[in-house]
Amino acid sequence: MYSLLILLAGFGFAGAPGAQSADGGASDGSWKANTISPVTNPLFFEDPQIHSEVRPIFLWHNIDKGFITGGGDVQVYAAQLRWAVTERLAIIATKDGYIDFNPTAALTHESGWADLAAGVKYALIDDEKASFILTPGLKFELPTGNQRVFQGNGDGEWDLFLSGAKGWGNFHVVAGAGVRVPNDMDQETASAHYSLQLDYYACRYFIPFVAVNAFTVLNDAKQLGLTVEGFDLINFGSSNASGRTQAVVGGGFRSRLLKNLDLGFAYEAGVTKPCGLFDDRFTVDFIWRF
Repeated sequence: MYSLLILLAGFGFAGAPGAQSADGGASDGSWKANTISPVTNPLFFEDPQIHSEVRPIFLWHNIDKGFITGGGDVQVYAAQLRWAVTERLAIIATKDGYIDFNPTAALTHESGWADLAAGVKYALIDDEKASFILTPGLKFELPTGNQRVFQGNGDGEWDLFLSGAKGWGNFHVVAGAGVRVPNDMDQETASAHYSLQLDYYACRYFIPFVAVNAFTVLNDAKQLGLTVEGFDLINFGSSNASGRTQAVVGGGFRSRLLKNLDLGFAYEAGVTKPCGLFDDRFTVDFIWRF
């Protein structure tokens, strides 16, 4: 995935024509007018563009029956906030919300608050003529959540990431990669994450996309004796997961309901074995920009 970002950078400097709206909706003539933010992997697939926005998110996540819980589901109710301090710099708050955890094997269901994560991102390259943007960023996750839903463990976690987007007319590629580094590697595992989205602006009400997201565990912690990790939402601190990659693929669409209001829908399914926590997932979000 890092090689993909380098390739995108090369394409960006090569130049491309500006995007034109399929329904004439790009009033400012910018290629960005018809781009969309990622819907999948909302915690770690960061939009390279700089916006001020509020993003409510709902996740319905089904757990694979082969996991220790015997299946079950998780619902997440959350909201992300982003504030464009300048045209290139934004403060971002990407993790919060309430988790409802319903494992099949347990007699009781658990619910509680998620950890909090926030940081900054900066558009290092923003080339309008080349229809290209490249944005690094840094976030920190505070262990403020409830341990009954596998939050609040460890001493916090850093996420150093890079995201980029490139447009060719109404077709766009968005890619991201990063590394999660906990302060206490006995309590939590480190991991690399990778994301890719391909989307096409058919019209303002239907912008379809396909996406792939993956996480590779980089070390063994000393908490749970699992051979997989918790993908994006949970860090179990697994003791036998080093080197394991979990990947999911999916697709969906965005609808531009208003000039500053987007609706997003995505469906994803796990494609690597063992699946761990990830059987499949439905994601719905709204993005209100101001």
